[in-house]
This record gives sequence, C-alpha cells and structure tokens, in this order.
Amino acid sequence: MASATVSLLYFVGMLLVFVSERIIAAGSGRALTAVGVALAVMATTLRDVRRRKGDAGRQRAERMFLLLQGVGVLALALYFVQSDLATKFLDGPLDRHHAKLAGALTVLYPALWVISSLAVLMGEFAYAAVAQAPSIDVRRIRDGVLTGLGVGSALVFVFALNYVATVRDKKVDLSYFRTARPGEATHNLMRSLDAPVNVTLFFSPQSEVRAQVDEYFSDLKGDSTQLHVETLDFAVEPMRAKELGVTANNTVVVAREKRHELLVLPTELESARSQLSNLDKEIQKRMLLVARPTRTVYLTSGHGERAAESSGDTDKRATIRSLREILSSQGYTLRNLGAAEGLATDVPNDAAAVLVVGPEKPFLPEEIAALSRYFERSGRVFVALDPEVGSDYKELTAVFGVRFSPILLANDQVYGRRTYQPSDRINIATGTYTSHPSVTTLSHAGMRAPIILVGAGSLEEDKSKNKDLSVDFSIRALPSTFADLNHNFEFDAPAETRRAYNLAAVTTKKKSGGKPAEESRAFIFADSDALGDAVIGATQGNPYLVLDPVKWLLGEEAITGEVSSEVDKPIAHTQKQEAAWFYCIIFVAPALVLGLGFFVTRNRKRKKAPAPSDVQEAA
Repeated sequence: MASATVSLLYFVGMLLVFVSERIIAAGSGRALTAVGVALAVMATTLRDVRRRKGDAGRQRAERMFLLLQGVGVLALALYFVQSDLATKFLDGPLDRHHAKLAGALTVLYPALWVISSLAVLMGEFAYAAVAQAPSIDVRRIRDGVLTGLGVGSALVFVFALNYVATVRDKKVDLSYFRTARPGEATHNLMRSLDAPVNVTLFFSPQSEVRAQVDEYFSDLKGDSTQLHVETLDFAVEPMRAKELGVTANNTVVVAREKRHELLVLPTELESARSQLSNLDKEIQKRMLLVARPTRTVYLTSGHGERAAESSGDTDKRATIRSLREILSSQGYTLRNLGAAEGLATDVPNDAAAVLVVGPEKPFLPEEIAALSRYFERSGRVFVALDPEVGSDYKELTAVFGVRFSPILLANDQVYGRRTYQPSDRINIATGTYTSHPSVTTLSHAGMRAPIILVGAGSLEEDKSKNKDLSVDFSIRALPSTFADLNHNFEFDAPAETRRAYNLAAVTTKKKSGGKPAEESRAFIFADSDALGDAVIGATQGNPYLVLDPVKWLLGEEAITGEVSSEVDKPIAHTQKQEAAWFYCIIFVAPALVLGLGFFVTRNRKRKKAPAPSDVQEAA
C-alpha cells in the first residue's frame, strides 16, 4: 500500500471521529467514532509495517510519518480522557475532580493534532515528488515535515493568543498622553498673589484622575503662601460641597472670598485625558478670574476690522475667533466699540484697553481724537494693521509716534510654504525679538517659537512725534527680508534692499511724577493676518503676539510666560506630500522588499551552486 493511501486512511479516520463527536455528538454517533478510531489505529499500524521494509532512506521517511501519526493517535486518546467517556471510569467528569488537568488536556489535544496532521500532510506532498525515484531524498521529505510543523505551531500560537486576548480583554493605548504641568505663566501668577486663594479638590480616594490633579497642584504649592489646597470627598463633605456649588466628585474649585470657579473632570482617566492635557490652561483661566478684578477690553468696529465671524461670502479674510478666546481665557470681558457705541464721542471710562485689529476703512477724525484723548489719560491701545489695504493710517499711527509703510515685505530665503508659488515669499517668519516686556515669552524662546506674518508692512519712528513719547521696536524681520516694491516676489537690487525691518513698535508716555501704572502704553503691529485663526492655531509663537502685549499694556507683565500643554498635535501634510507618501507606500516600499528578496535569494543560489572544478572532479 502506498504511503499516500496510508495517510489518506489516517485522515479519513480522524474525520469520522470529528463528525461523530462534534457534529452528530454522543449517543448513536459513537459507533462512527469507533470506526474512525479503528481506521486511525490501522493506518498507524500499516505505517509501522512500511517502516520495516525498503531501503534505509525509505525507512527513515516512514519512521517520521509513524511518529507523527502516533502523536495524532495520542491526541485522540487525550481527547477521550477529558470527554464524557471518562465518566464510565471515573466518578463523574474529569473536570469535577481534576479541573486544571481537564483544562490542560482541552488545550493540549487539538494543538498536538493540528501540528502533527499538518506535518503529515506537507510531508506527503514532498514524498509524492520523490516516491518513484530509485533512492529517497530524505532531506526533502524532512523539509516538508518541518514546514508543516512550523505552520501548525504558528496556527496554535495565533489561536492561543486570540484566546488570551478574549479572556483578558485588555486594551493598550500607545498614543501620547501626559498631564500638563504648571507653565511659567501659572508659576508667575501664583507668585504675584496678594490675597489668599483656596483650591478645593473633590475626588474619591480611589480616583485615578485625582492622582494626576494632585501632582499638578503639588508643583504650585511652593510658589506662594497665599495658595491653599485641600482634597475632600463629596460623599463625606456634602455640606461643604453645597456651599461651593459642587454636585459630584471630580470637581476642582478655585475660590477667593465669595467668588469661586469650577472645573469638572470626567470620572474615568481615559475620558479625562484631553482635559488633563490642557489642565494648566484651564486652571490658569480660573485662577485669573478669581485672583484679578474683571477688566473690559474693547475691540473697535465699523471700519472693516477682523471679527469672530466673516461678514459674508465676499469676505475672505481670516477671522479672529482664537484671539477673542485667548483674551476671554485671561478673564477679560470683550465688547465692541464703534461710532454706534460712542467711539466718535469718547472711549468708555471702564476700558482697560482698546484693540484695533485689521481695519480696512479710515477712522473718522472724531474717532481719532477720542483714541488720542484716551491714550493721553493713561490709556492702553493695541493696533494691528494690514498693508494690503494700501493705506498708511497716518492719522492713527501719528497718535503713537510711529509711521506705517504699506509696502509688502518678502523673503526669498526664509518663508512659510503654502501654495509652493513665488507668492509664498510674503509669508515671512522671524524669531528676532528684543528684551522688552511686551515680548517676554517670545524673546525667551527665540527661534524655537518663530512667528509667521502673512503679508506684513513695516514701521518707523515718526520724526515729528511728541517729545514725551518713547518709541521702541520689539520685533524685527530677519536681515534677509526686503520690501517688494514691484510686487514680483523677487529681490531686485539696487532698488530693493535687505535689512531687518521693524515689525512691532511699543510706545509709552510717562506722566511727570506719575507712577508706572499711570503711563500711557501702545503696541503697534505691522500685520493683522498674524493674529488670524489659521495662523494662531498652527504656530507656537503667534498666540503670544496677543498674550504678552496685552499683559504688558495692562501692567501685568509679571505674569507673562508660556502656558503648558501636552496636547499631541496631529502632523499635517500638504496635498503634494500626501501624494508622495501614497506612492512610496504603494510602489516604493514593495519594490524595495522585492528587490531585497531577489538579492538575498540570488546570493544564496550562488553560494549553493558547485564550482565548475568541483563538477569536473565529481565526473
């Protein structure tokens, strides 16, 4: 009987046992089980008979098949030991008396059967190729058997891994996560506290979120004796929670006197991750609300200024929603100020500062006069202009002792790529700052936090300004920047020159014998696009064009600094970059793998191929 016939008989027997035990089930199907076992045992016996015949090569091959079929029969025996047949020999099922042994056998018998059966199958394919040869190539058959053993072992590993994953049901999150630590601005705010601030943390003792919040406030405790932190459990202190307006645990309360602000966090750490990544921003916002008096900041309107929403389909300019959110997060109350709100008459007395962001139309003489009077009486003004309008805003900038040039600046060496056209060169970048308090955070960061300006003009000191005005320039362009006189985005010497143009001016006017808090302050910036949502949200430095100058204007430069954030920012690609990644993944990577495989395979063949001299000697 041929080897393939013996193996076929073996597999038919195994199939009958499977059909009987797993499909037909016990009872009447046990007769079919007996037939299947008999066929498997008979095939193993026939294999032993074949092992005793033939040359040495065939005997070694048959010995391998006999061993593998024997393992398969052993797997059958292990199956019956843990099946209901064992109840005839034991007092009840095996799992009742030996639960661990029954569990081990339940896993062991299918693993042995799969590995041995695949090895027999792959070995037979190899055996069939050399069965008619005068001598058997045992190595070829052994390679087939080893292949079957490898595939079977891999399948067993996969099933075992799937079983463990199903039972354990654990998830591993490999994404970046870290609770934000207190930033420089928050530390400075704590050091500047002049009255007690109480922080009450309502968390259960078992809360994972509590550990993250505790670690944050432990970093702040050494900054000021005015900061008091305590942790309570809502279930234990319900009356205290009611006084502070707390309705459940996982709540942070920041309070000063009768005013308190709440921060509610999710109960599960997984759900709280996004808020914990911005914890410093959220805590600082509430600290500012309770630690400082409410201040009103007015934004001028009625002259085409940038706003939180576009004015219509024809308005393509960037909005300043992010700028307003930044100011609101600092505890400022924002209001509009135009002719309808009285700007043509006077600036309201409660104005802590006035912001002029990207006007497209000139101000009325009455409005200029009102801003001038406000500035003279220790007013604080922030002005951001756009050169695209084509106006030099001479009447407005003269109030602050500077001149604005609406000629676009460009840089053909350092600029922000957007459309990959020459026009991108007006997207200039700079990291050149002075040590003025209006750019404290930016000057500390330097080129680590460059700012992007999308079409900027330049500033110069007005030689005819009032002698009482002191003008300084806190931000300058890179020395390779040039004024693009002919709007071709190219540097054309000698008409155009490269130099560090002034981008931001700070103007102060001190009262004779007055205190620093009584001086007039103004911050003038040569581009309002840099304050738009698209730029502020995509850069690290541009938000501080709002934060630090406004804090300096309001005399709060002592609490400037970076706000800590651990938000994992997504990587953004242009359309061309996305196309490049697509083609690399689809074509380049597979080509490299195939090329490497061809190279390795070719080298192996060269090493195995006998030398011509060896062939001649053998002949």
